[in-house]
Parts: sequence; C-alpha cells; structure tokens
Amino acid sequence: TRTLLFVGEGDPIMAAAARVPEGMPLSLAPGAGGRKFRAYDKATGAVLWQFEPQVNGKVNRGACCDMVNRGVAVWHGKVYVAAFDGMLYALDATDGSLLWKVDSIDDKQRGYSVTGAPQVAGSVVVIGNGGAEFDARGYVTAYDLETGKQAWRFYTVPGDPAKGPDGAASDK
Repeated sequence: TRTLLFVGEGDPIMAAAARVPEGMPLSLAPGAGGRKFRAYDKATGAVLWQFEPQVNGKVNRGACCDMVNRGVAVWHGKVYVAAFDGMLYALDATDGSLLWKVDSIDDKQRGYSVTGAPQVAGSVVVIGNGGAEFDARGYVTAYDLETGKQAWRFYTVPGDPAKGPDGAASDK
C-alpha cells in the first residue's frame, strides 16, 4: 500500500488539515490554498491525482471573509471535500474520482457559504454553513457516506413561526 500526502493549493487559503483514521494509507497536510487539492505519493513526491471543484465565484460576492477551506474529511477510502459555494463532494482516495456530489445550500438567494471541514460521524458526513453575518439561517446537515443522500438537517436558528415547522430534525 502506498502512502499519500494530500494538500490543497491555490489562492486564497486552506486553513487546516484533516484528521486521518488510524491505519489509513493517507496522510493529510494543509497547503497554500483551498480550491485545488492534490494527492502525492509520500515516498516519491509524484502527483497521483488532483481535484479542483468548479466553485461558483458569484457566491463570494454575497458571503463573508474570503474563499477559505478549513480541510477535508477522510474515512474508509473516501475524501470528503466541501466547496465554498456549498457543494459537498465524495472522492475515491486512491484515484480522486468523483463518487457523488450534493448541494448543501437550501436557499441560493441568501448569503450562504461553506468554509468548514466536513466531519464524519457514524454513517454520515456532516457539514454546516456560514452566512449569519448576512441574512442566512444557520443549519447543519448530515449526508449518507455512501450515497450523499440527506439524512437530516438541524437548523440552529428558528424559522418564521407563522410558516410552521419545516420538517427538519430541529422541529422535534
């Protein structure tokens, strides 16, 4: 099994590295940026694969604090990458191929963005959003690790009581 070094590069920044499960043949490190990700063979330095999400740049106009990426999650042979425009990607850790992607933003008219690192919890990958500086209602969403299907959403800010429950886990 070859060992990999996975870094982000480009402009602007990647602010943190991900945690890698014990025994996984993948080592992660922060790079100089948050839009392009490359996997390197740690022994030889050869590039094994790269992934560059096609981020909608218009999102940066209505979001706060630059296009930052705070890392990725790695679990059971997959790399989970959240992009600034709210897209969440699952990649095959061995070759970087796209396994699935999902849009985690529920209202494109508001100032939502995603800058945090996804987190794996049980059978789901969890991602939150930014945007409270503007008019966005905060929430955290869990997606099935294998399919990307939404498992649940929890709003951290209540909705309009006149509209009634929104069917999210936070209603309970």
